Amino acid sequence: MWELGGALFASYLLGAIPMAIIVGRIVGGIDIRTAGSGNAGATNVYRLFGMKPYLVVLAFDMFKGWAAVALVAPMGGGSMTPERTAIYCGVAAVVGHVWTVFAGFRGGKGVATAGGAMLGLAPIVALVAVGVYLAVTLITQYVALGSMMAAAISPLLVYLLVPGAPAELYILCFGLAVFIIFTHRVNIRRLLAGEEGKTDFLSKLRRKK
Repeated sequence: MWELGGALFASYLLGAIPMAIIVGRIVGGIDIRTAGSGNAGATNVYRLFGMKPYLVVLAFDMFKGWAAVALVAPMGGGSMTPERTAIYCGVAAVVGHVWTVFAGFRGGKGVATAGGAMLGLAPIVALVAVGVYLAVTLITQYVALGSMMAAAISPLLVYLLVPGAPAELYILCFGLAVFIIFTHRVNIRRLLAGEEGKTDFLSKLRRKK
């Protein structure tokens, strides 16, 4: 039991590393939560500082979720199955990202970290969900909509792509979908009011042409 508690705590702390805030301080000398959309996530980093800082934050936030599942969870085995331990550690990392102890419990929205956790738990589901995210985001230019669609479709993807998946994986995907939609509740209000900001990731490529 102590091993599981330690793994969950370590996963939370790993998820709580606020890379977007760190990059905002280093690159722009600001608290990213006071600029742009006010979100401590990769998309706001892109809007404020460009593609390279965005990719650094995105990769690290995904790594946090993956590492909690693939590297930390095996150290917490014994009191439950490895699969269940990995799921709980992935959830702990997402919670750490959203409510980070290192930045006044005000972090990001958990999408990239949840994606990283899914990459460790069900890689094919994660990759297809990323494809859904990219398609929706590039077509509509609404990152929030792409994020929510990718999260919402993940339980169906588990059913279609992971035969015999344990019930815990379905519960995780459904829970993360609800959680991510909850963290985007302000974006939903903005979308309905026609006030949500758009993000054109292809704009720089068009300028180069």
